[in-house]
Amino acid sequence: MNKQFAMAILLLAIGTAGTPAAANAQMAQAKPDQKPTFAMVLDRNLTGTEKEVVSAAEAMPDDKFNFAPTQGEFKGVRTFAQQIKHIGAVNYVLGATILGEKPPLDLGKGENGPDIITSKADVVKFLKDSFAYAHKAANSIDENNVLGMVQSPWGPNKVTRLGLSLIMVSHPFDHYGQMVEYLRMNGIIPPASRG
Repeated sequence: MNKQFAMAILLLAIGTAGTPAAANAQMAQAKPDQKPTFAMVLDRNLTGTEKEVVSAAEAMPDDKFNFAPTQGEFKGVRTFAQQIKHIGAVNYVLGATILGEKPPLDLGKGENGPDIITSKADVVKFLKDSFAYAHKAANSIDENNVLGMVQSPWGPNKVTRLGLSLIMVSHPFDHYGQMVEYLRMNGIIPPASRG
């Protein structure tokens, strides 16, 4: 195992778990004689990401779900619902690329999710379903294919399944930060910040 690869795995194991101790605690949940696998590490980190993002999505009331800031330099930013749909669409794109298949549903134009999904209930379901699909992809990764090259969903380059998995775990947090701001602008304390 080369140093870059080992560092990527270490960073992934620490990633959303927060600390090395938390990552070690996650690995301890495996059977004592069971060696952690790539799928286990990726799946556990994806679960951490999912928990934060889904709880924030569910925290916004129905009547504020299409909120977007209007004061200052916010023209054209995604609404709260659009942030969530974007996360879901990218989860599907990354999962499909890792699995070597087409996304299981029409994602609409760009990476903003289907236009027909508009209600809070449907948007949250789309997000949850996208994470289920992302878990399927994460669980398909093993020592034989983790560094296998696949066609990037965004351009002519080839990328590894590990690289795509790292994006799948981290990308939602780009938008989670915006979701937290939108919640706070509406007087809502994000679930992760509550006691």
